Amino acid sequence: MTLLVTTVATPFGDMSLIGSQTCLHVASFSADLDQLRDRLSPDLRDQAVRRGEMPAAVALRRYLAGDVGALDEVQVSQPGGPFHSRVWAVMRSVAPGTTVSYGELAARAGAPRAVRAAASACARNAICLFIPCHRIVRGDGTLGGYYYGLDIKLRLLEHESCRSTAAGGAQQAVCA
Repeated sequence: MTLLVTTVATPFGDMSLIGSQTCLHVASFSADLDQLRDRLSPDLRDQAVRRGEMPAAVALRRYLAGDVGALDEVQVSQPGGPFHSRVWAVMRSVAPGTTVSYGELAARAGAPRAVRAAASACARNAICLFIPCHRIVRGDGTLGGYYYGLDIKLRLLEHESCRSTAAGGAQQAVCA
């Protein structure tokens, strides 16, 4: 199998994607191919990689244009144990423009006392935006951490909160 890599310019910095026509494996605000490969599942690291367009890039452009639900349509896969996989699935269910605490994230994943493990899943997330760890905050509502910096986390949340529901249920941005 040959993996595709593409880079999309965003207001938050260039985002690199590695995946196939059917599944996204890495999404990162980094252009370092070696670093991106390190975030792949071990069984994919030796696969050939070539530049090419993929559906995830199309969805990312739609997200940036205001369709903040577009990323939900993309299949994702990354290495992780059962609990981290549950946490990542729960993160995908957090609506754009909203946040949940690490404690609530752990509870929704079925382990209310595993707050640190839920935070660890956020830190290990290799598919940012598509698995929206930026929507997870501290229990007191403050932003907490973010691999790419708190400024980007805040700007992503602002981008998503500037939306309204259009006809047909699609979410569209109504502010810059």
